[in-house]
Amino acid sequence: MFSRAAIVIVLSLAVGGCVTATLAPAPEANLKPRDREYIAAAPFSSNVVPQNFRRHLVNYHRREAPGTILVDSDARYLYFVLPDQKAIRYGVAVGEEALAFSGVAKVGHMAEWPGWTPTDAIKRRFANLPNHVDGGPLNPLGARALYLYSNGRDTLFRIHGTNQPEWIGKAISSGCIRMVNEDVIDLYSRAKVGTTVVVLAPGAGDRYAQLGN
Repeated sequence: MFSRAAIVIVLSLAVGGCVTATLAPAPEANLKPRDREYIAAAPFSSNVVPQNFRRHLVNYHRREAPGTILVDSDARYLYFVLPDQKAIRYGVAVGEEALAFSGVAKVGHMAEWPGWTPTDAIKRRFANLPNHVDGGPLNPLGARALYLYSNGRDTLFRIHGTNQPEWIGKAISSGCIRMVNEDVIDLYSRAKVGTTVVVLAPGAGDRYAQLGN
């Protein structure tokens, strides 16, 4: 999917047993006309994301099957598992510990530039929120959303884009997993309804990384 010219080796370091290579931004083929329009209109830039939280191709030594999504909440990384012990690693913002989802879920629904309807719990935390925000560059859910289901029921947790890329790499959300819009577009193109999502609990990341080495 990525040309050899798009992959540039910039450093080799141990991060959960992974060797890191920088990938080019999401391939243009993944961006639809509406994506280009909305991203160009957004009053923010994904360039604020630190280099270590940019999208990378890494070695992957855990045992999840190709096509699985794994979120390491401690490290603020999301992995999409590829064949041959490789994965694409994305930087994410995760939920504050008391609010974060952990466990195993399935992608039960997927949406492009989704609308956002704040839950009652979010309305209690933040005053004066609208009842609904239409999809677009200012929407907190960003360009794509993957809705996490467990036992056939909506968990109300999402993997989604963001209108605040400066928070990537931090634990600040109300439980959902945020990605920069270009990255969630890329992930969306690889995932499907039924994809398994493993979210490691806070404090479990290092232990699981060691098991995967």
